[in-house]
Amino acid sequence: MKNQTFINAVLGCALVALVISSAQVLAQESPQPARPRRGGLYGDWLVKMTFGERQMESILSFSRDKEGNRTGQWISFWGINDLKDVKFEDGKLSFLQVVRFGENEFRSTFTGTIEDDKLTGTLSSDRGESKLEGKRSPRIPGAVGNWEMKYKVGEREITGTLVIKVGKEGKLTAEWQSQRGEHEITDLQYERGNLSFKRKSKFDDRQWESTFEGTVQRDTNTLTGVIKSERGEITAEGKLIGTPLIGTWILEITSERGTRKQRLRVNPDMSALYGSMPLKKVNLEDGKVSFKLVMEFGEQKFEMSFQGKLADSKLTGELTSSRGTQKVKGTKVIRTFRRRSTE
Repeated sequence: MKNQTFINAVLGCALVALVISSAQVLAQESPQPARPRRGGLYGDWLVKMTFGERQMESILSFSRDKEGNRTGQWISFWGINDLKDVKFEDGKLSFLQVVRFGENEFRSTFTGTIEDDKLTGTLSSDRGESKLEGKRSPRIPGAVGNWEMKYKVGEREITGTLVIKVGKEGKLTAEWQSQRGEHEITDLQYERGNLSFKRKSKFDDRQWESTFEGTVQRDTNTLTGVIKSERGEITAEGKLIGTPLIGTWILEITSERGTRKQRLRVNPDMSALYGSMPLKKVNLEDGKVSFKLVMEFGEQKFEMSFQGKLADSKLTGELTSSRGTQKVKGTKVIRTFRRRSTE
């Protein structure tokens, strides 16, 4: 696809310059899990906009700055676009989007409503109007992820991996991976940081049952608890695998065409969102980070891969595609916890 054709397509779609992620993702699953958050404005919204026969998907993300002012971002495969004049009152939402191409500036305004965790409205510019609708991005339960579990039987230390996943309906499932024996987990329960399950184990001709009750500490990404069986009680400690990479990263991507910003959000199960595009898995091994994205635009196929490293809380590397190579520098977003707002 030629650059000018691409730019015209983006401008023609109500000037939403960073929205056009209408691709079909190959061999990937959306990493969006579990229970939705109720009410208010703040957080991520998965939105779709229809323009003619084209449907575009992106993310609207709302938060507050250090001074307490409302802020917003339009996030797509192509990058981050900051919103201006974000207003929200009595369920009514409005904002201004400013898009710049070189020396040219284009403006569009949004007016709409949020009701029952649904966002609807109209994006308007001097080129026309486009309808937009979205839903709140579900929250990932704190127990989800790959946990390296360690405990002692006598003087022998045993290590296993507890893998907890969430399905489309928000139901949690788990499996226990170990080099010793076969294990089946049932009756998994998680609520307010408390995790419990039953485990059936088989090793050679021996079988036994056990239960686990523990607590997830999200601030430290640790899991501690007790394994109980007819043999007694054993203390178990777990650490979330991939912790240094898990979270939200703001990427600065530089090429001969200039610099742009992008968001990479890595989930506890190591699935991710690159902009608004889902990644099935981000790989992290010995400080080396990699992922691959494959999309289709009509009859055209687009592939992009990342190779980099994680060190000193910084992510650096290169994005490679048919368009060339781009340098990447990433900074992790450190959350500042505030009292929960009703907005």
